[in-house]
Amino acid sequence: MIDLSHPIVSGMTVYPGDPGVRVDPALTVSADGVAVARLALGSHTGTHVDAPAHTIPGGRTVDAFDLDELCGEALILDVSDRAVDGTRIDATALELDGLAEAPPIVVIRTGWDRHFDAPRYLRHPYLDVAAADRLQRLGMRVLAIDTLSPDRTPAAHETADFAVHAVVLGAGGAIVENLRGVEQLEPLGSRVWLGIFPLPLAGADGAPARVVAGPLGAGGASSEHAV
Repeated sequence: MIDLSHPIVSGMTVYPGDPGVRVDPALTVSADGVAVARLALGSHTGTHVDAPAHTIPGGRTVDAFDLDELCGEALILDVSDRAVDGTRIDATALELDGLAEAPPIVVIRTGWDRHFDAPRYLRHPYLDVAAADRLQRLGMRVLAIDTLSPDRTPAAHETADFAVHAVVLGAGGAIVENLRGVEQLEPLGSRVWLGIFPLPLAGADGAPARVVAGPLGAGGASSEHAV
């Protein structure tokens, strides 16, 4: 299995305005006989799942998802050779014209994870809302991406627009942000098995997640798997 998750460490990049991340020793083996860490972080720390409750009033929370919805066949759409600062990723860039249907999980690889923890990471490519809507109509229920957000992250003086969140979360789906190392999946082809395992935070709008991938069949999925 291939891990696509960022390690959670103090001071790591978070979405502007989100709580910062602190991981500190609370107990130590030398003083207390055991090691225990104290964690301070937001529900959207690192590689994480956005549940509908994140942007949709009354939307379901992250603990309401069955794991079957977050595991299965995934399609990888690679735009890393065209991704530059602030690029809008449209249906043409994703080559959707030849796609008759999509599996429940779609992964967009931009390669922007190489800028994680650098200021440039906030100037990431973002998904065109019409492309998101088209993917959903083709069968996507979970959108995963290796950027801070599938929507454009605004500068300090700008207002955020969560149009892609509205499309995906508004339909009861989920978004996974801040994947890393999707290029490791290239030998497996454009379709893989993906498992997304968020912390079961009761009533939460999202949660950090461990995201792993492997060849189709690795998790009991086949090319006919559907949620």
